[in-house]
Amino acid sequence: MALAQPELTPASRLNARPVTLAVIVGNRGFFPAHLALSGRKTILEVLEQAGIQAIIPPEDATNVGSIESLAEARLAADLFREHRDEIDGVLVTLPNFGDERAVANTLRFADLNVPVLIHAFPDDATKMGLDDRRDSFCGKMSACNNLHQYGIRYTLTSQHTMDPNSPAFMADLRQFEAVCRVVRGMRTARMGMMGARPEAFKTVRFSEKLLDLAGISVETLDLSEVFGRIERLTDDDAAVQTKLGSIREYAQTKDVPEISLLRMAKFGVVLDGWMDDNQLDATAIQCWTSMEEYFGVVPCTLMSMSSNKLNPSACETDIVGALAMLALQLASGKPSALVDWNNNYGDDPDKAVVFHCSNLPKDVFVDEIPVMEFQEIIAASVGEENTYGAIYGRISEQPFSYLRLTTDDFTGTIRAYTGQGHFTDDPVHTFGGYGVAQVPRFQELLAYICNNGFEHHVSVNQAHIAPVIDEAFNKYLGWPTYHHK
Repeated sequence: MALAQPELTPASRLNARPVTLAVIVGNRGFFPAHLALSGRKTILEVLEQAGIQAIIPPEDATNVGSIESLAEARLAADLFREHRDEIDGVLVTLPNFGDERAVANTLRFADLNVPVLIHAFPDDATKMGLDDRRDSFCGKMSACNNLHQYGIRYTLTSQHTMDPNSPAFMADLRQFEAVCRVVRGMRTARMGMMGARPEAFKTVRFSEKLLDLAGISVETLDLSEVFGRIERLTDDDAAVQTKLGSIREYAQTKDVPEISLLRMAKFGVVLDGWMDDNQLDATAIQCWTSMEEYFGVVPCTLMSMSSNKLNPSACETDIVGALAMLALQLASGKPSALVDWNNNYGDDPDKAVVFHCSNLPKDVFVDEIPVMEFQEIIAASVGEENTYGAIYGRISEQPFSYLRLTTDDFTGTIRAYTGQGHFTDDPVHTFGGYGVAQVPRFQELLAYICNNGFEHHVSVNQAHIAPVIDEAFNKYLGWPTYHHK
């Protein structure tokens, strides 16, 4: 059982905030109006069951609570603009054929620039007379045609028409909800970079300007300031002691020197304060090897704790790695990790060992309480007494999704690849945070990564959510993304 977490921090608030949808109920005068009225009632009930908030004109403000005329389109658009800061997406539902002009005009007038889901009610084959025939099957094509002409991007349900009370539609709604969370999160993400890029890691370079152009802010803090702030904290400071208690609860620390735990606690207090002051959603922290040489611990435990409470934290100042962690987390609601595609797994072409030293969130591990150790790689050069704080554990057998983002200066774009696989329980004996990943057609993916200049770091999340990332990135954010299916 996970330990109780402190008050929600910015990224976890972003995850916890319910998605709000503007709702457009279509209608067309020479089709049965009672279907629009009953359809409105049904769809609002479904949204309530899903915990999704709805912004919709009052039922008595338009004919049977739906949108058909130009005046009704303007009325709905005015309402949506008033709630622009709350609305994360739009649900267009067609209980009958619907008026495609009214749907398109409402979206054009509202100018929300958010994901749009198009849904159509199914006809009952036993009720095909004038009083009960919907023709939503046909009307959906007309609505999509008009939206396409208007340049408005939209998402389709998995089937052309769907019973809104079906499990399949609820699954579609959940996926669209995740798309909305990813889009809103990426457009306003606030990233924190602590320390300079490690000298030997040109692979983690990124374009801050391209991120800024996409609405993503990057705040920086030099390690000298971090160490200076730590110097001002005493061992008995209340915040330090509270953080020390959290560290002991989070990981097994019986073999870790007390001085190392105190250093970590002070670092954690400074990290939390910096994140709170700057309302950061995710961080990327230096590490190799300034932290160890000049402060005497690795920051892994505090980064693991941060990721586990849904504030992703990436190694080696990999800002776009942290951003990918955030995107996956927004889609799934689960913690993400940053790993290396690190080793082949014997002669199996579809498997690999993924690894980091590690700062992986504990929720991804087999063991409920991971072990804190010294970082064996860096210890060889600076001594094990200066490298305590790494979190060791094996990634549990689970489905997972992977994502890598990169900023491409040559084309002036943010681009990505994503896909899905499975963490297996195949035997492997190593150190740090690790797991065996199985990915279909993995050799093709590896060739794609190398041929297109992607980094060796990849963000992973224990859920199958690659279609959400594909839809959010390619369609709504305009980030070219290869979906390895």
